[in-house]
Amino acid sequence: MNDSVLILSIVSAIVAGTPVLFASLGLILTERSGVMNLGVEGMMLVGGITAFWTGVQTENLWLALLAGGLGGAVLGLIHALLSISLRVNQIVSGLALVIVGGGFSSFWGSSGDTPLTQTTNGVKVDPLLPEALRDLPAVGPILFGHDIVLYGSWLIVAAVAYFLYRTTGGLSLRAVGEDPGAADAAGLSVTRIRYLFTLIGAFGAGVGGAYLALAVLGTWQAGLTAGAGWIAVALVILSGWRPLLVLLASYVFGALRTLGFTLQIAGVEVASDFLNMAPFVVTFIVVVAASANPDWARKVGAPASLGEPYSREAR
Repeated sequence: MNDSVLILSIVSAIVAGTPVLFASLGLILTERSGVMNLGVEGMMLVGGITAFWTGVQTENLWLALLAGGLGGAVLGLIHALLSISLRVNQIVSGLALVIVGGGFSSFWGSSGDTPLTQTTNGVKVDPLLPEALRDLPAVGPILFGHDIVLYGSWLIVAAVAYFLYRTTGGLSLRAVGEDPGAADAAGLSVTRIRYLFTLIGAFGAGVGGAYLALAVLGTWQAGLTAGAGWIAVALVILSGWRPLLVLLASYVFGALRTLGFTLQIAGVEVASDFLNMAPFVVTFIVVVAASANPDWARKVGAPASLGEPYSREAR
């Protein structure tokens, strides 16, 4: 039973959707502060290459994940400096970071006597729970067959949801994203909050890229995210900036991403190019829907000041 097409497809969807889940959770926190971040793709690539290199050098999963998160946070700091302090157009800043992240990761991955593209993964990401649980019918591979990082992503979803809707800090974050002028008048530091959550969001994107390189693919290749960062941007919109809904959306994306594998084991022949474009077709539909109806994004939960720089002097 555990070898059935349905069970294998669900497991593959969960694993494939986890890198996007990390990036999407980080993006929710960033955009709830009012900062638009379109540089997720570049942050995931830098996080992935940094984590893979660290894993090769140290053979330590936790150090590799930390390095990946910090790699993404470095680009997040650049984005914060440009979009918050210098008030550069946030769309332009984000797109520039995608180019920077892609170019930097490609250069690093192909340089040196033994480039990372020809290097074996330095860390092992094994299932956490005992084999007896993993072999249980149906629920074994779906619920008990994963590694500690994936289980950690579930805890982070719950933590982010609790923080946003049940804590004073979450209320302050949402207040800054909705009306930074009123938040400033109430004594909140708009700049500090936006900086903090831009860095936290970029760290999440870096961890997503790290998990993709270390656990999902287990190798490094240029552009290995293959548009996952852009998918994260669309999933955040689709989920209405809500952590629990983005969990479901990420796994739906994972199912689309592994559709070729599912159809292959089911004996169905479909052109691979058609299957590869399926997740991006969904992304395109979401973006078009949001563009065609400006009020729609607001109705599903877009922060009112998203993408708008704030200056106390301009109030």
